[in-house]
Amino acid sequence: MSAGLRGDMEQEGELVRSIYFGRIGSEATERLLERFGRDGSFLLRDSDTMQGAYCLCVRKAPFVHTFRLIHSIDGWCPQSSGIRRQSFGTLETLIENYRGGSASGVTTVPLTHPLDRTQLQYISNGQVPAFSSTEFVYMEMSRGGGGSGGSSSGGGGGSRRSVS
Repeated sequence: MSAGLRGDMEQEGELVRSIYFGRIGSEATERLLERFGRDGSFLLRDSDTMQGAYCLCVRKAPFVHTFRLIHSIDGWCPQSSGIRRQSFGTLETLIENYRGGSASGVTTVPLTHPLDRTQLQYISNGQVPAFSSTEFVYMEMSRGGGGSGGSSSGGGGGSRRSVS
């Protein structure tokens, strides 16, 4: 099993594994999305208050919206008060359906920019340390031909932003 991933993450696809930040709190989540994200940036973390649930957090300035995802007999779905929601076999399928706008009867902030944890490096010796005592560095990688204004010279170049 990969370091930092829960057992149920093993069946998930690359998207979910790349945006899953584990047990980071809501405050650290907000700071990450505010600092390194833009409108539509999103990540997945463990719920602080409900064992086994996840929180899908998405930035829409000036807020970070949080949607709790729970597992039922039918699969994964957003937690809601009494409203029957469509369920999905995996978190990956749920998120892709929300990204594509095909989840029935659901209004969410658009999920347009995954915040990839593999491009965030923790400059620390701990697991996922407290945000206030750690510097985060986010590497923006050009994806080749993306037209994002990034450098077209040789691989892996990008800009760095950090916060303490």
